[in-house]
Amino acid sequence: MPLSVQKIASRLTFRQLQVFKAVYDLSSYSQAGELLGLTQPAVSSQIRQVEQALRTPLFEYVGRKLYTTAAAERLYLAVVSIFSKLKALQTDLAAIQGKVAGELKLVAVNTAQYVVPYLLRAFLNLHPDINVSVKVVNRATAVKRLSENSDDLVIMGMVPDEKPLTSLPFLDNELVPVVPTGHPLLKQDVVTPQEFLDSQLLLRESGSGSRLALELHCQDKRFKMPKGMELGSNDAVKHAVLAGLGVAVLPKLSILPELELGTLVIPNVQGFPLRRSWCVVYPAAKHPTPAMRAFIEYIQQNIKQFERMFLRNSQPSKA
Repeated sequence: MPLSVQKIASRLTFRQLQVFKAVYDLSSYSQAGELLGLTQPAVSSQIRQVEQALRTPLFEYVGRKLYTTAAAERLYLAVVSIFSKLKALQTDLAAIQGKVAGELKLVAVNTAQYVVPYLLRAFLNLHPDINVSVKVVNRATAVKRLSENSDDLVIMGMVPDEKPLTSLPFLDNELVPVVPTGHPLLKQDVVTPQEFLDSQLLLRESGSGSRLALELHCQDKRFKMPKGMELGSNDAVKHAVLAGLGVAVLPKLSILPELELGTLVIPNVQGFPLRRSWCVVYPAAKHPTPAMRAFIEYIQQNIKQFERMFLRNSQPSKA
């Protein structure tokens, strides 16, 4: 005999449904536990309680691989719908109280990670009921996620012009040439771009926005960009320069402490810095949520303040 809605409701909790969704999404009890801050036995216990409440198995192991049952597939659809309605309820209740609430999923390219925390500090003070998550990726992954509409907003420096996107520029991003203190290039009053590029250039990986900006600049000016050591993050490139492995072009905001200490120096290279703009980006056809609109409005209203903040913390180029 099928269970009544009342019996199902009395036997299940939202926490159990949350655990079930995590196991389903990750296909792993241990990874679901890590995500939710639970031990694997605690996750197993919660799943057993859901299975007992519904009188049907939800997951099964074949060998070492976890598979879902037909009942789990139906339950997952219901759980997604339930949580979606709860999010909508949270937004509606906040609106009744004159507040903005809900989730805001941001993606930031690697170089933007130095900017985003400063954007969020005042924003979260204004909107404490908005739950913000930030994922840091390289430019290629950010473009892919834009195409898939995986997130609410993307913060990036080089916006693809071949895609229908809405873009709000809000801050200059200077890409500067850097060398370690004592480097031979610092003995020259002026360094040609090709001299700099030929001084053991260190590069970000393919797909990085800062690398693409440098490649486009070299292509436009017909400079030869040599193949150099590739590293997977700006911090890795920065430390490689500090270690004396070569020179690099890096976002100025990512090296302000090193410039202040004098461990990194910006030589006087013709045609630099390269200037791009940080932008808040989302698909043109996307309907902004209240949390998205609040963030976009906050950026629009504080562009001048961001400029003052980062210009104040920025150090002028040093020959």
